[in-house]
Amino acid sequence: MRRRAVAAVSAAAALLLAAGCSPGAGDTPGGGSSSSAPGTTAPGRTGERTPPAKGSVRVVRTVAEGLRTPWGLAPLPGGGLLVSSRDDGTITRIDDKTGRKTELGAVPGASAAGEGGLLGIALSPGYASDHLVYAYLTTDSDNRIVRMLYEPQRPAGAQLGAPDTVFKGIPKGLIHNGGRIAFGPDGMLYAGTGESGERGLAQDRASLGGKILRMTPDGEPAPGNPFGNSAVYSWGHRNVQGLAWDGEQRLFAAEFGQDTWDELNAIKPGDDYGWPNAEGKSADPRYHDPLAQWHTDAASPSGIAYAGGSLWMAGLRGQRLWRVPLNGTEASAPPQAFLKGAYGRLRTVVAADGNRLWLTTSNTDGRGKPSKTDDRILELEIS
Repeated sequence: MRRRAVAAVSAAAALLLAAGCSPGAGDTPGGGSSSSAPGTTAPGRTGERTPPAKGSVRVVRTVAEGLRTPWGLAPLPGGGLLVSSRDDGTITRIDDKTGRKTELGAVPGASAAGEGGLLGIALSPGYASDHLVYAYLTTDSDNRIVRMLYEPQRPAGAQLGAPDTVFKGIPKGLIHNGGRIAFGPDGMLYAGTGESGERGLAQDRASLGGKILRMTPDGEPAPGNPFGNSAVYSWGHRNVQGLAWDGEQRLFAAEFGQDTWDELNAIKPGDDYGWPNAEGKSADPRYHDPLAQWHTDAASPSGIAYAGGSLWMAGLRGQRLWRVPLNGTEASAPPQAFLKGAYGRLRTVVAADGNRLWLTTSNTDGRGKPSKTDDRILELEIS
């Protein structure tokens, strides 16, 4: 059955390629035409209306509570949420109506230590037919991406098939493991990695550390990548934990700074984002400047989502949700903070239907002060 599922996702990727969703004549990596490549569109040259300078956030309800080290979050078609536990190495389904939890099972090989463990998760582009769940995890030797068959008809705790390794060899460390994965509008798999505490890896294009990677669903370097037969899409990153696309298929990423500046970047394939030679905006033309930056005590960003013409960025140390309205690949107004300190550390934010977001807290990760109900998934109404 796993062979049929893997074949299905490969066939889905082939259809996307045939349909022109991967780079070809007049196209650029990341989806869309060359005029809408991530980081290349001039401010205002977008088919979307610039959002208001000020927005709003209302916490509608607590969807689930009592979660342990939640990290990745993936909404399921037809309802329900999958959430990964970094330290337990498990994936759990949350009924988004009742909050009921059903553990799918543990992901073999996940080794939790420091900031590593079971991190981001994503659904296959062909999930409706192949039921594959992708996961980024830290093992005893590396960070890697695997995929598993999800069989909800099986008993709780035994609903995940054996993991099939898609991509391996990403440097690991007690810190800076990256971990966010997402399928882009081009059907390709993107992964944010960290430099694992070894700064020089970010400036080494032969290393997978400190990069954004772009690959096929089978883990091969994606067609049209900037450095030939390499999965490296952009480089010079410290620790990427947020990936999101706007309505024009442009890619954005959030990453941790060290002591001075956290960054929100518009990603242009092949560009160098500066670390460790530059942190935040730089006068050096070799490096791509962030579209917004924050002092580390105000952000320490993890997940980001795009909704309502704005990027929404969850802050860990900053304990707040940032709204960044966009005009093309630049901020159209100063970032606006919400929920400051109200729910503690915020890890992952995901767009839901309409003007809603899912938001997870991260107070049980060893750096927060958990309440009796932590950690939680919140439903937000935004504008």
